[in-house]
Amino acid sequence: MISCPLKQTNEIDWVHPLKAHIRQAYGDDPDRYTEECNTLNRLRQDMRGAGKDSAAGRDLLYRYYGQLELLDLRFPVDENHIKISFTWFDAFTHKPISQYSLAYEKASIIFNISAVLSCHAANQNRFDDAGLKTAYHSFQAAAGMFTYINENFLHAPSTDLSRDTVKTLISIMLAQGQEVFLQKQVADGKKVGLLAKLASQASYLYGQAVEGLQENVQRGVFDKLWVQVAQVKHHSSTSLAQYYQALADDDANAHGMAVARLQSAEVEGRDALRIAAAFPSSVSPNSYLNSDTGACLADASKKHLANVQERLTAFNKDNDFIYHQTIPAETTLSVIPKLPAAKAIPVSDLYQGQDIQRIIGPDIFQKLVPMSVTESASLYDEEKAKLVRAEAENVETANGEMAASLDYLKLPDSLNILKGGMDQESSVDERFCAWCEELAGHEPFGQAFDQLSADKSTINGFLDRCIKQLDMEESICEKMRSKYGVDWTQQPSSRLTSTLWSDIQSYRGAIEEASSSDAQLLNTARQYESDFDEMRSAGETDEADVLYQRAMQKAGASRSKSRNGVTSPASPQEGCLLDDDYGEGGLTVPDQIAKVEDLLKRLSLIKRDRMQVLRDLKEKAQGDDISNVLILNKKSIANHESRLFQVELEKYRPHQNRLLQGTHKQAALMKELTKAYGDLLQDKRVRSEQLRYESFTRQRNQVATKYQRVFQAFNGLVDGLVRAHSFYSEMKDTVENLERNVESFVSNRRSEGAQLLGQIERDKANHSGGQADRERDRLRDLMERMSMDPSSSPTKTSTPRPTPTSRPSQTQEPYSSKFQSPPSSNHHPRPSSNPNTPQSVASLPRGYPQQPAAGGIQGERMGEAGGLPSVNDPYNPMAYPYQSALSAPPAGQGVYYHNHVQAPHHTYPQQAYPQHSQYPHQGYVPPPPPPGPPPSSQMNFGNPEISHPSGSGGYAYHQPPRGSATQHAQQDPWAGLNAWK
Repeated sequence: MISCPLKQTNEIDWVHPLKAHIRQAYGDDPDRYTEECNTLNRLRQDMRGAGKDSAAGRDLLYRYYGQLELLDLRFPVDENHIKISFTWFDAFTHKPISQYSLAYEKASIIFNISAVLSCHAANQNRFDDAGLKTAYHSFQAAAGMFTYINENFLHAPSTDLSRDTVKTLISIMLAQGQEVFLQKQVADGKKVGLLAKLASQASYLYGQAVEGLQENVQRGVFDKLWVQVAQVKHHSSTSLAQYYQALADDDANAHGMAVARLQSAEVEGRDALRIAAAFPSSVSPNSYLNSDTGACLADASKKHLANVQERLTAFNKDNDFIYHQTIPAETTLSVIPKLPAAKAIPVSDLYQGQDIQRIIGPDIFQKLVPMSVTESASLYDEEKAKLVRAEAENVETANGEMAASLDYLKLPDSLNILKGGMDQESSVDERFCAWCEELAGHEPFGQAFDQLSADKSTINGFLDRCIKQLDMEESICEKMRSKYGVDWTQQPSSRLTSTLWSDIQSYRGAIEEASSSDAQLLNTARQYESDFDEMRSAGETDEADVLYQRAMQKAGASRSKSRNGVTSPASPQEGCLLDDDYGEGGLTVPDQIAKVEDLLKRLSLIKRDRMQVLRDLKEKAQGDDISNVLILNKKSIANHESRLFQVELEKYRPHQNRLLQGTHKQAALMKELTKAYGDLLQDKRVRSEQLRYESFTRQRNQVATKYQRVFQAFNGLVDGLVRAHSFYSEMKDTVENLERNVESFVSNRRSEGAQLLGQIERDKANHSGGQADRERDRLRDLMERMSMDPSSSPTKTSTPRPTPTSRPSQTQEPYSSKFQSPPSSNHHPRPSSNPNTPQSVASLPRGYPQQPAAGGIQGERMGEAGGLPSVNDPYNPMAYPYQSALSAPPAGQGVYYHNHVQAPHHTYPQQAYPQHSQYPHQGYVPPPPPPGPPPSSQMNFGNPEISHPSGSGGYAYHQPPRGSATQHAQQDPWAGLNAWK
């Protein structure tokens, strides 16, 4: 047999190029993959020493080739990326060929695998059945490997890998495989017709091999002895085909045809013997043939020729003496049909029935996953997630349909009622017990409402006192204005108390609204008072069940006393439907209930199995990683990812089918259950029990609704009272602050009135005789102002203007001063003492804010200014305020007139109202007191430690603190004005 020689190669280094690419392309630490690179290097070293006649050598080559295929999916080994020079020597010409392509390395490895397989087949003992089978398989596997080279590796760089050379080798391997199969069939004594067809196919294959060998021998590729071997085998196979076909024709009584075929077989046998006899006795090592090849071929040819000649002599004799059939010419013989028995085995089937993964080993660089594979795996995960979500939705839909159907049929609760009557429903509602426990220990609401009334009365008392103080202050102010006329220059209270009155009105309205809410709470408490007491008592004594049963009795439920004194909803004599059997035809009630229960159990099993299948599906999908599959098919799935995904998702088809079957079974069982349960409900015994239970359920719901409403009212009362107490507490603080604000305002007004009254009294005493002079001066001044003669203009007068003594006319607006309201401030610093202040001001009693007399202050201003206004000054009526007399002011007080000087600048709470000696402008409204309850540090409208001037009106009396009405009447500073009324 002819065997192919192996290609030889030089040593290379995989380690450094691979590490460099890992660092550059994957961005990983190459030192982590040192062991992997060394493993690949060792595999190549082992492959170089693989024996040509052993299965171990074949496995070493195939292991290295498998790792190269996996390597090609991660590392681009070519002259543009990972540049490694692979040098292989031609198997026939022994010329070295070097390339940077990994495909060249893989093609050379496959060629060597084919060569090893051919050597392994050629060296088998074909006289043994096991040897025949091994040789037959190995020749076919070698042909398959050579076929893979021709189909996948184009533009071969060497002669041994060229298409013509490989095609010739394929023909030789298949022809030898066909020959081995024929030998096995001859040894087994098969029919001659079959043997003729097998020999005809062998002859055809050897003929193709002879043609290819002759062409390549001329080019110096194959040894010429290969051509002789192929020619001998070609002629021998043709002779065998004619020989066995002649035997078949003789069996078919075609004796003349048989003689003709034997004659042709003799010719082919002689040619084979002739070529075999010319075979040299010694062969060259380059032919890779055994030294006894020529002798073996000659012996086989002689034996076959002898058999043919013996059969030809016998057939000629029989035809001449017995059959007398015409012997046709050789050219007229029909072609013997061919029966191929040897076929090229694909690479994927090389290790058929064996663990190919065990031979190749694990992927050396499995930790490195290309980005394209990661993206494809993500797409697959998406498809997988879609499948899982769809199945989960189907399961959820099926469970929802089952639950909705059972809920509509009120199963299995209605079965429990039919089986055991209403005994299981006689227990007390757990919510009712919880409500009673909630009310236990809670005090009645009477004290809370009393407290609300007390708080409301206190707040109204505060507001009434505020109103009384404001009304009294306004009344006294207006009475003094009526008595003193224009001399009483204090601002009207109505302009200053608008904010206080607004606050009082607002607080009064809030109290009225709160009273309305309190009334509603009180009505609710009275409405449910008895129910509150019952539930509170039941919760405290742990008798909620007694109260519940009593309520059920009131609702109309029929009862009978049980053994412990607590009534039950069904009398002992009623029993249940399982005890009733009226002897009617058909299934009894217990049998119907048992049937429905069986259907319910089957439905429950279907649901449980469905959930388990869904869990298994999710677990399988979670652990499904096809990265290795994607890596192995990286080149073939460039445009066929969806097809690969569909193939991979088929592994979930069994789970999907189980879920679908469960859904169909559920639908069928639900139909059966609906029918069975409908039949059960149509039974008159069941209908009567159902009506009784529905009546009981209505009563139970009625009781539950009633006490739920009571409990909600209780919670509403508790929340309402808490809010009410909080409101009144805040309102009390607010109204107390308002009262302090009013007291401060009234105190300020009294202080101001006391100063103004004292000034009026002093003016009357000091200027009682100058009324006529003042009137005369006033008229003269008016005449001068009304005069149209420029000669009478006061500006032409060189002498100082005399002091006016007449007070302004009654028609002049008393509030037309240029006094500007200073900005508001909440601080009231105590004014410094003045040595020019009159004794009547300095000796004021404690309790009123101390304010310096206007005359004293203005006297100081006049002293500082240097005298009366000049005649050249423009006319200013405010420079001549009203004075009661022309007499000089008391000693140390200064002149009572002054130039037009701006009043000292004080903020609003320090001097809340204008001085009585100045006239505010028309329409002036001082800022009101600050709205709302001010902080305690900002409620001092005046300093209580400063005394005020005494006068006939009693302003010098100390203002008492808020106390009893008698004490307040005795110390009222306005009491001296009561006689004036």
